This record gives sequence, structure tokens and C-alpha cells, in this order.
Amino acid sequence: MLSRRKLLKTLSSVPVVGGLVGTGLLTPQLLGATVSQPAKRNFFKELGIRTFINAAGTYTSMTGSLMSEEVTSAIVFGATEYVDLDDLQDKVGERIAELLECEYATVSSGAFGAMSIGLAGVISGMDSEIAAQLPDTTGLKHEVILQEGHNIGYTHALLNVGAKIVTVKTKKEMEKAINKNTAMLWFLNANTDNGEIKYDEFIAIGKKHKIPTFIDCAADVPPVENLFKFTKMGFDLVAFSGGKGIRGPQSAGLLLGKRDLIKAARIHTPPRGSTIGRGMKVNKEEVLGMLVALEMYLAKDHQKEWELWENQIKLISDSALSVKGVQTEIHVPPYANHVPSLRIKWDSNLVKISPEEARKKLMEGHPAIATVGDKETIGITTWMMDPGQERIVAKRLKEVLENV
Repeated sequence: MLSRRKLLKTLSSVPVVGGLVGTGLLTPQLLGATVSQPAKRNFFKELGIRTFINAAGTYTSMTGSLMSEEVTSAIVFGATEYVDLDDLQDKVGERIAELLECEYATVSSGAFGAMSIGLAGVISGMDSEIAAQLPDTTGLKHEVILQEGHNIGYTHALLNVGAKIVTVKTKKEMEKAINKNTAMLWFLNANTDNGEIKYDEFIAIGKKHKIPTFIDCAADVPPVENLFKFTKMGFDLVAFSGGKGIRGPQSAGLLLGKRDLIKAARIHTPPRGSTIGRGMKVNKEEVLGMLVALEMYLAKDHQKEWELWENQIKLISDSALSVKGVQTEIHVPPYANHVPSLRIKWDSNLVKISPEEARKKLMEGHPAIATVGDKETIGITTWMMDPGQERIVAKRLKEVLENV
């Protein structure tokens, strides 16, 4: 095999006919050395990895969502040139803020990364020495107050920065918990109903005590209105996952809100290297992909998409109901993963398979179908399916329930 340098040297000595290299002089050895477009490879097949129909939703373990051709084209384009990373983030941040009618924005490493750099910026301001000190919060405001019902595993994004989590149940308890060390008030939108303090009261407390408020809306698109709702409501910082409903890169996210706080958050991110956000790098390809994904999402006919999901869910529900003893419930979660969904259960005296066994058979069948559920039900959504896959799911589900 010739090296690239030897190849170019050899080609320079080959006669040119009509602007083309004389093909008769290209030996098999030389032809083998040329760079050719490889055939499209099925990498998952090569690696022995099964793909599946996603009837479950935007789970990280299932690699989130699928990106559109426009988004993947933006990612490929991003790989073709060098740019200054800060300049790109600045320009894209301004563009996203314009699209979402908020003060400022930045592309983050998922909603989890947005939480970490958001809090880090709140603690440090624009002081690079404090930024380098984190997660050591000695002498710094570092307490984050949140409702007890909002204290889930993802608050580790705050602990990573050096935060102390303080949980409360009532508005009175929150007011009492605020002190000179309070850095931020944090709200989990998915668990809105698991706390007594609602949006307006929460924001009002923050403004009263001049403490920034942050709301995590990772899985709260759709509806599209949520992308505008919370900044307009008065939350200082808002985080969304990029690789769920917006269908951007799975490892990207959005941090929206006050310009000064997001500018401060940015001093914790690459290209700077002595900060807690160094490992939360967002490359130029992801930044462009996230921007285009957002543009595509905003331009969608959301009503038409919703009607498609409703029809798909009904098709699967009807198929399941054709099996004697089966019951279904079509529902829409009020907050996170707010899409038409299906819950299936049955009389075990008539359907001789457990939900766990049924889910296993769906996943191990051909094609594989991923679902959610528990010991009593199977849960299905269609919003991550390609159109037409709902028919495959409906057919396979009926076969499994009939124990065919």
C-alpha cells in the first residue's frame, strides 16, 4: 500500500489526458492506494449489537431519540472546518435566545451538564479564581434549597459542584431555610405535583431574597410552549435536554435564562481547563446540531404530529383489546414525557403470560421492540417510532398476548 505522499508523487508523473489522469497507466497497486468512498457500513451489525423499535420513550439507556437528516447534515458540516469554540457558542447562544425569546442561551452537555455549570456560574460569577476553586466551596455561598419531593438522583449535578442540598416541604420552611450561604433555589418540573410550593410562589421567594431560581425541564418538550414558558414566567435559569423531544444530539442540552448567569456558567466550560466543567465539553458539531434541531422542532406542525401519535396509540390499543381479557388505558403524563401513552394490563386467568415475560418476548423477538412497564402492566409510547412501526408493534403485541 502506497503512502499518501508517495501516491501524490506518483500521480504527478502520470500523463493527463483531457484533464483526467490517464487511466490506462493506473496499475492495480496504484488503484489500491487511492482513497475511495466506502460502502455504507452497518456498524451495529458488525459489532453484534441488536437494534430495536423504540416503543418506550427517550431513555438515555436506549440512546434517546433519532436525529433528522438536517441535524446530521449540520453535524457533518461542522466537522469540515476549524472555528473558535467560544465564538461559535456566542453566536449560537444569541441565535437560540432570539428563537426562544429569552435573554441568553448556551448549548450544554445535556440538562445534567446545564445544571452543573448553571450552579457553578451562580456561585462564581465572573471570577475565574473562584471558578478554579470549585468544587471546594469553602467561604462561598453553596447551599441549594429544593422541595423534598424534588430531591431525586439528578441533583448529583448540583453536588458535583460542591453544593449542599437543603430540602423543605412548605413555603414557610423555605423562607426559614434561606441564609447567607444560600446560592440557589432549584425546582424539578417533572415533580411539580410532589411539592406544595408552585411556580409563582417559588419565583417570588427567589426574587424577594435576590436568590437565582433554576428549573430543570429536561424531559418537558413537548409541548413546544415550554421552551418559552419558564423564562417568561420569571425563572432565572432553565435547562432542557437536547436529545429527547427536540431530537438533537443525545449528549447536548440547552441552558436558557439571564445573560449574566449564563455568561458566568460559560467560564466553567471548555476551552477553559481548570474548572469543574472541563469534562462537559460540547464540540462544534454538537453545537450546530443542537441549533438546527431546535430550528426544525420550532418549525414543526405540532398539532399534526400530536394527531399522528394519538392515531398510532389507538391502533396499538385496539390490537391489544382484541385479545380477550386485556384492558388498556390511553393517557398523557402531565409533565415530563407529555405525549400520548398506553398502559396495558390483563386478566392472568385469560392471558397466560406475565407482563415481565411479555416485555422480554417483545425485546427478544424479530424485530426487537423495547417497552416500559412493571409487574402488572406494559407501557408503550409511539413518539420515538418511525411512521409505520406502530403496525409492527400492534401485530407483535397481539401475538405475544395470545402466546402465539
